[in-house]
Amino acid sequence: MTFQKSSSTSSIFHMLILWFSIVLFCTDGLRAEMGTTPNLKHIVIGRCYSYITLVCPNSSYDCEEIWREFEEAVMRKSRCNVKVKDYKRMFHATPQTLTCGKLLFWSKTRELMHSYAAVTRRFWTLEDTLVGYMFNDLIWCGQEEKDRGFDFNSCPDWSTCVNHPVYSLWRQASQNFAAAACGNITVLLNGSIENAFNRKSMFGSVELDSLNPRMVDHVNIKVVANLEGPFIESCTQGSIVDLINVLKTRGFRWTCTDSDLTLMILQCIRNPQQFSCLPCANSLLHRQRLHL
Repeated sequence: MTFQKSSSTSSIFHMLILWFSIVLFCTDGLRAEMGTTPNLKHIVIGRCYSYITLVCPNSSYDCEEIWREFEEAVMRKSRCNVKVKDYKRMFHATPQTLTCGKLLFWSKTRELMHSYAAVTRRFWTLEDTLVGYMFNDLIWCGQEEKDRGFDFNSCPDWSTCVNHPVYSLWRQASQNFAAAACGNITVLLNGSIENAFNRKSMFGSVELDSLNPRMVDHVNIKVVANLEGPFIESCTQGSIVDLINVLKTRGFRWTCTDSDLTLMILQCIRNPQQFSCLPCANSLLHRQRLHL
């Protein structure tokens, strides 16, 4: 019996080593692969059909046309000179009306933002729009010489390009998203970093300036820090104060909270043993016992 148990433990150990080796190998491979996302055309067109079939079945878009306009925008310019205006025809092929009072903006809170939107089911993010859905997490660039197709081996970093093809598309998508905002909007910012509101971020440099105070009723700021800290910024300190001053200057009405219960519960679900989660966990257990 002892030998069998030891053998079983050894087998499990070797399986774990193999699994971790595969994960590390695949991760390193993904890190090394910085060119255009493989099968880009199939992914983009496939996501488009998925969007109009499952996400927004009442919408009507020509997915093939959208791809053609996208491809032309990237191919007709050198890889570091694809400007926002080059995507003009593609965006004309993807018009979209957004519902008032549901838009959620974010900066440095991506993972929590998606969980928050999924759980509450009352927000729309940029990634929920057609363009955001189609191009989320994808990379693309043309060859050094234009009209030579996509470069699947390497693409330049954003910082090395005057007009990076990926950045230019997201800049225009972000601008359109913010310009369409109406009613109440929500902004989710990270209180565990300095400059949670960063003027160089997409929210700080594009979306904020594209918001219309005549269309937006309230800007509801939610600052969320990691459960274990550090607790660097809040509604009354750090760059959040700068954001509030910008909103005041531009005539926006605003609210700010750094203790949103839903956001805290989402964090506690991922890390229930965190000390700050114990009162919530104990309260839930107490309620459960009352119903038994």
